[in-house]
Amino acid sequence: MTAPARFPRPIHRPVPRPNRPRHSAPRHRRWGLRMAMGAAAAVLAAGGLGHALVVGIDGGISRIDPFSGLSDRPRVSRGTNFLLVGTDGRDKITEEERAEYHLGGEACHCTDTVMLVHLSADRSRASVVSLPRDTYTEIPEYTDENGRVHPVHPQKLNAAYAEGGPGLTVRAVERLTGVHLDHYLEVDFTSFMKTVDAVGGVQVCTPKPLKDDYTGLDLPVGTSSLNGGQALQYVRSRHLDGAADLGRMQRQQRFLAALMHRVAGSGVLLNPVKFHDVASTVIGSMRADRGFGTAQLVELGEAMRSLAPSSAEFTSVPIGVVDFPVPHLGSTVKWDEAAADRLFAALREDRPITSRPAGRAPEAQEAKGVPPGPGGDAAGATAVDVPPGRVHVQVFNGTGRPGLGQSVDQALRATGFATTGSPTNAPTAERTVLSYDPRWDRSVRTLAAAFPGADLRAEPGQGPMMRVIVGSDFRAVHPVRGPQSGPPPGGGSVMTGDQAVCPAGA
Repeated sequence: MTAPARFPRPIHRPVPRPNRPRHSAPRHRRWGLRMAMGAAAAVLAAGGLGHALVVGIDGGISRIDPFSGLSDRPRVSRGTNFLLVGTDGRDKITEEERAEYHLGGEACHCTDTVMLVHLSADRSRASVVSLPRDTYTEIPEYTDENGRVHPVHPQKLNAAYAEGGPGLTVRAVERLTGVHLDHYLEVDFTSFMKTVDAVGGVQVCTPKPLKDDYTGLDLPVGTSSLNGGQALQYVRSRHLDGAADLGRMQRQQRFLAALMHRVAGSGVLLNPVKFHDVASTVIGSMRADRGFGTAQLVELGEAMRSLAPSSAEFTSVPIGVVDFPVPHLGSTVKWDEAAADRLFAALREDRPITSRPAGRAPEAQEAKGVPPGPGGDAAGATAVDVPPGRVHVQVFNGTGRPGLGQSVDQALRATGFATTGSPTNAPTAERTVLSYDPRWDRSVRTLAAAFPGADLRAEPGQGPMMRVIVGSDFRAVHPVRGPQSGPPPGGGSVMTGDQAVCPAGA
C-alpha cells in the first residue's frame, strides 16, 4: 500500500497591523459599538439561551382549561388578548403575613381584579382595560359540576368566578366585550406578593397620605418603595376615599405600569438567568390556560423588553351609572354602552384606545408640587363616585345635644344627600357610626367621605337607607362632590405608562 502523501504544514505569519493614529475613532463611537454588540448579545441570549432556560420552568405552570367547550365565541382578531384575573385566594399565606398585611378573613373565591390586556400584532403597544368587579351583567346559562343547569341570570361580574370558575368568567367577559380571549392568567395573593419581591420591589408615588385601616396601608406623601406585602395592601385598598372600587382600579393600573417599568428597567429581560429566576417564581404560583407555554413566555418577555413606557396605555371601562341598584344584588356598576363599544372595537381592530393626552397624570403632577386640575376642589369637597343624591340617610342623634340631629340632617342635605328630614334620638354614643347594608357598600363610601374617621357597621338586610348615629366625636359634615361635577373616577380616561410611573427625582 502506498503511503499517503505528506504535505508541508502551512506557515502562518502574523498580518501586520496598518499604521493608524492612536485614538483615531472617537470615544463615543467606540462606546456605541460596545452598546450595539452588548444589545446584540442580549437579544441572542434572550432568544436562544433564554428560550432554553424557559423550557425548564414551563412545567411549573399550574394548568387549567378555561376555553374548553366554549361556543359562539367572538371571532379571532389581530393581536393577542389576555384575561388577567386576580383572586382573593390566600391558602398559602403565612400567619405572619396575615397579621402584618391584614389578610385575615375568609376568601370569597371570586375575582378581586379583572383586566383585559391587549398586545398589538406588531408588539409595539400594550393596552390594559380594567373591568369593575361590580359590573352589572347577565351570567350565561351553564351546567355546574353536579349537572344542574343554571339559566341566564343577572349578577355582578366577579361572581362568575365563584359560580363557574375560570370558564364561566371567560364566557362572561367575552359576552360583555365582544373581544376574543387568547389566554387566561390567574394570580392570587401569594403569587402577587412573590412577583413583586422577585423584581426587588416597586416604587409608587402619591400626592397625599394613603391610609386604610382595613388593609393596613399607610403611605406618606411622595415616593415609597413597596415589597410584595405592601404592594398587595396598595392594590387592595378601597376605603381611602369616596372613589372606592373605581379609585382602586386607577391605583391598580398605576401599579401595573410601575411594575412593567421596574421589570423593563431592572435588566431582568436582558439577563436570561434573572429572567429564569423571576419567571420561575411567578409561574410557580400562578395558573394559566393550556396554550400559554414556553413560546408565549419568551414572546411576552421580548415584547415587554421592546415596549417603551409611553407605548403602554391604561384605562377603565366608561361608566354610565355608578350606583345601579338591582334586586337581590344591591348596588352594581352599569357601563356606558356606547362608549364601551367604541373602546372594545378599538381592541378588536388592533387600534390604540385613544390618542395620548398631553402632560403627566394628575397624581404624578401633584407629586412634583403641581396644583391639582379639574379633579381637585379648592373648596375642599371630596370627590366621590356615587352621587350623594343617590344615598338615602336617616340621622340619629347619639350625643344628647338638643338640635344636633336636625343640624346634621340639614348639613347632609346641603351637600347633596337624600335625607329623611326627620332626625331622631339614639342612645348615647361616643363615636359616630355609619350603619349600612353590605349590598350598598359602594354608596356608604360616599357617606363615609362626609364623616371622616367614622366607624362603619355592616347590617345585612337593612336595605338602601343608611343610618348615621352621631357620636360625641362629631365635629362637622365634610362636603362631598359627585361625579357630575367633574370627570368620574375610572370613567374611561386613558393614561400611558410614562404618565403613571413616579417622576424622575420624585
